[in-house]
Amino acid sequence: MPSPVTVIVVGAGNRGETYAQFAIIHPHRMRVVGVADPRVFARQKLQEEHHIAEENVHDDWRSIAEREKFADAVFICTPDRLHKDPAVALAKRGYHVLLEKPMAVTAEDCREIVEACIQSHVMLTVCHVLRYDPTIHKIKELIDGGTIGDVIHIQHLEPVGFYHFAHSFVRGNWRNEKTSSFALLAKSCHDLDLIHHWTGGRRCVKVSSFGSLSHFTKENKPQGAAARCLDCPVEGACPYSACKIYLDRVRQGCVGWPVSVVCSSSVPDIESVTEALRSGPYGRCVYECDNDVCTNQVVNMEFEGGLTAAFSMVAFTEVMCQRKTTIYGSKGELHYDGPRIRVFDFLTQRATVHTAPSGVPGNFGMHGHGGADYHLLDTFISAVSSGDPSLIRSGPEETLSSHRLVFEAERARRENRVVFCGQDKRTNGIE
Repeated sequence: MPSPVTVIVVGAGNRGETYAQFAIIHPHRMRVVGVADPRVFARQKLQEEHHIAEENVHDDWRSIAEREKFADAVFICTPDRLHKDPAVALAKRGYHVLLEKPMAVTAEDCREIVEACIQSHVMLTVCHVLRYDPTIHKIKELIDGGTIGDVIHIQHLEPVGFYHFAHSFVRGNWRNEKTSSFALLAKSCHDLDLIHHWTGGRRCVKVSSFGSLSHFTKENKPQGAAARCLDCPVEGACPYSACKIYLDRVRQGCVGWPVSVVCSSSVPDIESVTEALRSGPYGRCVYECDNDVCTNQVVNMEFEGGLTAAFSMVAFTEVMCQRKTTIYGSKGELHYDGPRIRVFDFLTQRATVHTAPSGVPGNFGMHGHGGADYHLLDTFISAVSSGDPSLIRSGPEETLSSHRLVFEAERARRENRVVFCGQDKRTNGIE
């Protein structure tokens, strides 16, 4: 049996901690041997969970880059704007890289990461986790197998979820473009990547996009509302109340996401969550935040050969991140909404339902994304262990192409025009 793949976690927040759980489930396949995070609580928690030697616990990834290489791979789970520098530096030190999405916040930085990994002969896996969802992978197999003939049009919806959007994109880390990135990149680069994937890697020739920030503005603040939910006399009538989203969950014994994010420096309980809501960003009125990212956006695309696609993202939904997709082909129609795929055959005029087993161990801490988080890690660790990059479904070149599509779509929205992809001589980065 080969030795476990050794991993350093750079960024020990929610994603870094979740990915590290793979080592607890499969200690014979993966071992966490280092951590870097500026927050004492976060890095000490990971150190204790994985018995990391003191000399391998750092408050800055630069300390790791200055050392001799002491692991096989790194998980880079830092905030969006802090992806590029550690990814480039650690790739050049010879570490294989698992990089949280988005790759970076400009097209040029994305390109630099890809070049560093290719030139250093290390593997790069970008965490487009949906590619590893067994059901979504089944969709790709059905398309490639000709089940619906030639793909003509793709219709894809991402319903973010009303409280998820309030948590992450109004109060949370991805609320403001200057400190994070625009919503299409931060939230929906998954989805444009899937569309690009389903087209078989065809080049997008032109794109348009429309979207805006709706509702979560000062103009929509209810009369008499306070600056913080704990002090608000009308909080009971607000669906976005921090008391409902966080404190009610603690009372029910639910201290995972999103509550765990609110108390990133302590164990969440009634006292610590109440204090966090009293003084931290997650206790603010959603109509008094510094958020500026889109709540709703559409993207229309035309690919080589005339294939068209339409994507919609909306914050105000009951369901959370449960994508809905219809793919129209020359021989049939494929519909996906949850764990099942329904294919209607035009010739037989019969429908067939396809499913795919999750295959996720019950003790893996995050079951979102259809179990795709687990399968992402399973694939990356297998690729590193075997030295076979062909196992990776979200490698450097194709991921770079789908990121460029995101940047071009956002440019189309900002400039209120159709962008002809690859013909705009300006840099495709968005600042």
